[in-house]
Formats: sequence, C-alpha cells, structure tokens
Amino acid sequence: MSTSLKITSALISVFDKEGLAPIVQELNKQGVTLYSTGGTEKFIRDLGIDVVAVEDITSYPSILGGRVKTLHPKVFGGILNRQNNTSDQEELAQFEIPQLDLVIVDLYPFEKTVASGAGEQDIIEKIDIGGISLIRAAAKNFADVLCVSDKNDYQEVLDLLVETNGAPKREDRKRFATKAFQISSHYDSAIFNYFNEDTKASTALKVSQQEAKTLRYGENPHQEGTFYGAINDLLEQVHGKEVSYNNLLDIDAAVNLMLEFYDGAPTFAILKHNNACGFATRDTLVKAYEDALAGDPVSAFGGVLIANKEMDLATAEKVNELFCEVVIAPSFTEEALTVLKSKKNRILLIQKAATLDPKTIRTCLNGYLVQDRDNITDTKEHLSTATEIAPNEKEIADLLFASKICKHTKSNTIVLVKDGQLLASGTGQTSRVDALRQAIEKATNFGFDLNNAVMASDAFFPFPDCVEIAYNAGVRSVIQPGGSIKDQLSIDYCNAQKMSMVFTGIRHFKH
Repeated sequence: MSTSLKITSALISVFDKEGLAPIVQELNKQGVTLYSTGGTEKFIRDLGIDVVAVEDITSYPSILGGRVKTLHPKVFGGILNRQNNTSDQEELAQFEIPQLDLVIVDLYPFEKTVASGAGEQDIIEKIDIGGISLIRAAAKNFADVLCVSDKNDYQEVLDLLVETNGAPKREDRKRFATKAFQISSHYDSAIFNYFNEDTKASTALKVSQQEAKTLRYGENPHQEGTFYGAINDLLEQVHGKEVSYNNLLDIDAAVNLMLEFYDGAPTFAILKHNNACGFATRDTLVKAYEDALAGDPVSAFGGVLIANKEMDLATAEKVNELFCEVVIAPSFTEEALTVLKSKKNRILLIQKAATLDPKTIRTCLNGYLVQDRDNITDTKEHLSTATEIAPNEKEIADLLFASKICKHTKSNTIVLVKDGQLLASGTGQTSRVDALRQAIEKATNFGFDLNNAVMASDAFFPFPDCVEIAYNAGVRSVIQPGGSIKDQLSIDYCNAQKMSMVFTGIRHFKH
C-alpha cells in the first residue's frame, strides 16, 4: 500500500468554524467532494461551495434536537472501511456508502461550559456523542483516513493539503490520529471528573493536561523532564532563560507561600530548595526585601525571590545586587524591569490571579497519592491559650506570621520570628529538637537577638524539651497545633517560666 493516499471526499462538521474557510476552499480547489451537517453545511454553502448534506446519504434528518445527526452506518461505514479490503469495498458498493478520506470534526465545549457556571442541563447537552464517535472512528482507521480534531491544527492541515496536493502520507495520518485520541481521552476525563466531583471516595483517578513543556532536564542532567499544564495561565515570563525542573519546584513553593500574604502589607520572601530562607513584612517593599535578605544572605545566593506587591525601582536596584535565579511579582514598573533585565539569564515572572487545583497529587510506589490542598490558614480565631499567660497583640501577630511560614516549610520544622521578620527556621529534620537547634544556631550566626522572639512548630511537642531550649534562647511565646498526650508537660514548663503558648488545633505537616 502506498504511504500516500489521495483525499477525494471529506466529512466536515464542527462547532467552532473559526479558521475553517481556507481549508474548505482548498479542498474545493482540489475537487474533493464535501459532506456536512447543520451549521457547518450552511457555512460551506455561504462560501459558494457545493456540499452534500449527510441527511441525503442516511435518508434521516437530524433528530432529537440535534442529538442524533451523524450516527448512521452509511457515515461510519464510509469512515471505517479498509480500502485494501475487497470485502469492505464490495459492501460499500452494495449499500451505496460513500468513501470518506478526511474527517474534520471538533467537540462541543464541555469544559468551557462547566467553567462558565452553567446549569446541569446545559452542561449535559455539551457532552458530545456523534463528534467523539466520528473522531475515534477516523483515528482508528488512520491507514485510510486523515482525522482533524483540533482547530489549532487548521493551518498545519492547510499546509499539508497544499504541499502534498491532497495526498498526505501515512505518518502524517498517524500523527493526527494520535492527536485525536489525546483529544478524546482528555474530553472523557473532563466529563468523568465533572460527574465525580462530589464523590468522596473515588475508585479512579483521571488526570489530563493538554499542554506540555519539555524541560532541559529533570532534577539532574541525566533525567529527562517535562511540565504538563497551562503555566501561562498563572505566570507570564517577561525575561530570562527557560525555567528548569528545579526552578518550577521552587516557583511552586514560592507562589503557594506568598498566597498566605497576598493581600497584606508589603512582603518579600526568598526561597531555596522549596523553603523560605528569608521573609519579612514591612511598610515598604524595599525594606521588606532588605530584612528578608538579612535572614540568611548566604542561602539567598541563587534563590527564588517573590513579592506580593509591584516591584518598584528601589527594590529592583537592591535585588539586582544579588545573584538570583527567579524574581516573581504581581507586576514590575518599567524602571524596575530595565534594571532587572541587566542580567540576561535572570527569570522574571509576573504572577497572575489564578485558582490552584483543589487537589494535590504525587507519585508513591507504583501509584499516586491524592489529597485536598491545605487551604486552612491559621487566624486569631483558631487560637486557644493553653498557658496562664496569654500572648499580647504584637506577639499574636508574630505567631500567626510564623505559623504561615511554618505551614509551607518541610517538616520537621521550627520557625523563629520577631517583629514580622523570619529570624531562622529549622527545616526537614528528623526530630523537632534538631529543627529547633538548627534554627537557633542559624539565627545566632546571623547576629539576631532572640530575646522576646516567638516560635512556631508544624506539629505538637511530644516532650517539654523544645519549649525549654527555646526559652533558654530567649523565646517567650509559642504557637503549635497541640494534641500530644504530654501537652501538659510543655504547658507546665511555660507556666513556670511565664511563657505564653497557644494551640491552633490544626497540624500543617509538609512531609
């Protein structure tokens, strides 16, 4: 069989007709017989081009309000017949079934309809039956049929028709078939997830992303890496080299952390290996940056920086003194951009308003772990005072500030804060005592005074040793979830030393 196959007939039935006209005109120029239905048929006729109504083949009109138009053996026989199969060709002749070499079909906009907030019946009517059946049939028979299922491919299809004089090669047909099955599987996944959204214990996981970005490599150069998702919906890159796998992990951590402070006073964070190494809230963004950097100027080298306010010139000039991989902000002034673009490889990202997926997914063993995103932010209303002495308003502000950072830091973690500034954190340690000692040592090494600082822990204290070590370092107020059978031991120690401690009742492990 020849690898090329001349197109002599085409079935065209689409919901969205944008960009379709040039293809129709080229097919007509090449003498291709056109078949169509409903609005697409009218569209073709309005171009002044002859078209055969599918109803003339099937002898059935469109019925049930358009629910049934193309579901007929004379349509699917024309698509699914094997041109090198004698029996198939005899049956086509016997039942007067036209050969169909090209199928151009799209699907009803199901996802857009769901996203619009439409009612259930409108959504149900956007579940395509005939269209997806035509796509699957044409893609299955790619040996004889070219299947076009995405309007974004129309220019490529037009170029192919012109270049091959309407006789695409087998490898081209298979490539478009692959795209067709991707379209159909994504569509089915979207429908399943809509029906399944209220199911608490689902028996199946369906994840589908239509956009893919090949990365230079994965975590290490010997690993291949790809990002799947519509990253441009959340971030706009305005300068710098391509983002890497590790960049994306740090960017994800930075974005999630800053969402806790998005609407607050000017706040700046510096992250390294998914954890904040510098963080501060101040009256101005430049001051927030300076105090964030002071938290750990060593780790900040090569880090990811994020702000919750527009990046101004003063802040940009300070940032420009630091070697950093990525800078993220809701916007940049033109003057700030000019300064920051002086480093050609520095990645500059504008963060857009976007809703993150309510679920998180990660690989585990030979499967996946799925959970709800941790959307609880500790507030004053969550706090219950466990000690005889309650924290004052200034301490409460610092405690909640520390708790938000703690939530987005790898466990086991301890966070030390004073006056809206991260002094130090102990991250990813195998014991809470080790995390605390790490934090104290870091803070001391960078010259911070821990007297009257506050401490946050991502989980309860199993013993009073942590509050004792913290007190001896100068900490006078503590925030933790509570829930240990030995909570009273920590409470008793705090009472004896006139420390304040509050419980949130909510654990924020980032395991």
